[in-house]
Amino acid sequence: MNILVINHYAGGGDLGMEYRPWHLGKEWVKAGHRVFVVAADHSHLRLHNPSVRCDLESEQHDGITYIWLKTPAYEGSLRRIANMLVFVAKLNCYAKKIARLTKPDVVVASSTYPLDNYPACKIARRCGAKYIYEVHDLWPLSPMLIGGYSPCHPFIRVMQRAEDYAYRNVDKVVSLLWNSESHMREHGLPAGRFVCVPNGYDPADWTEERCSLPLPEVHQQAFEGLRGKTIVGFAGGFAASGALMTLLKAAALLKEDERLHFLLVGKGPEQATYEAFISSQKLGNVTLLPAVSKDLIPSLDSHFDIAYLGGVHSQLHKYGTSANKMTDYMLSSLPIIHAIDEPGSVVEQVGCGVQVEAENEELVAKSILQLAALSNEERGAMGRRGRDYVQRNLKWSSLAESLLKSI
Repeated sequence: MNILVINHYAGGGDLGMEYRPWHLGKEWVKAGHRVFVVAADHSHLRLHNPSVRCDLESEQHDGITYIWLKTPAYEGSLRRIANMLVFVAKLNCYAKKIARLTKPDVVVASSTYPLDNYPACKIARRCGAKYIYEVHDLWPLSPMLIGGYSPCHPFIRVMQRAEDYAYRNVDKVVSLLWNSESHMREHGLPAGRFVCVPNGYDPADWTEERCSLPLPEVHQQAFEGLRGKTIVGFAGGFAASGALMTLLKAAALLKEDERLHFLLVGKGPEQATYEAFISSQKLGNVTLLPAVSKDLIPSLDSHFDIAYLGGVHSQLHKYGTSANKMTDYMLSSLPIIHAIDEPGSVVEQVGCGVQVEAENEELVAKSILQLAALSNEERGAMGRRGRDYVQRNLKWSSLAESLLKSI
């Protein structure tokens, strides 16, 4: 079978984020399918963007054929929108040629925004292929709630029209958000066309060798100096959306408790804000460390005792979340403090941590004390429930197979 994935920001391997099309594509290639990924040559998410001279240049990555469309570089929201529009315009322009090159049996529209559904549907109908819409975030609801856009804003109207078009015409919706079907049904999705396929993991990334890789010297020294402490850890982006300020406020409430230490590993736009707060509150129980490469995450997480995953108050979270770092924490057998407004979250369902209200530092502090009071064996048992769940349900090989079976 020939599978065509359209994902504006697709990366993988040395290219960097986003990795999902690469992970699924590798598994489909192993199963004997031909996989094509159409993506823009410029993305703010990638570690390295490809060097492309003209449209429709292709290259192989792990058996997947990447087909690149040239798009303008960007910084800032207006230029990013221009980049989107160029990509979608070129998809429409080259739809016939892409269909001829790939001869797809399945076409997956998988960009964050919904505009690529128009050319995806056109290619699928031309080839008699199944047309799939893969939903990472609910657009345009996400920019409306996060960015404060009005429903009447021209950009939002264009995105809303595209979302409604997708739900009315799609053969199947594949969503990372487990509780999002009700929203989609309100916008025209017929019954029986929804399936949830969350993000997963590759067992090769979580071998004993990977979990014991040496960390950078500064990280090793930090952990060496914290022997005997219960470490509350976070590894990820220092962005407002992750509500790390809530964790820091909880650390301020607990700064007299010498058993505890808070260790935040990452980088991002809010780092200066966090450093200023730590200094003003004289938080000797908090350490910020630089981000580590993706291959060192298993080793890093193995040094934590409790993991924190937070979010700001948002209606979006009621539709479900699928954070990669949660999977990492669960694979490390860590009990998780899940401070996100997500009723019925995986953490709650599996029993691998404590679910609390978002942006409530008092509840976060209380949960930390609750988990710290448990014995190592009790925390270990809680964490192993998460690890066992991930190992049973979230291998990329299984997810790739179930996605194809569902369509």
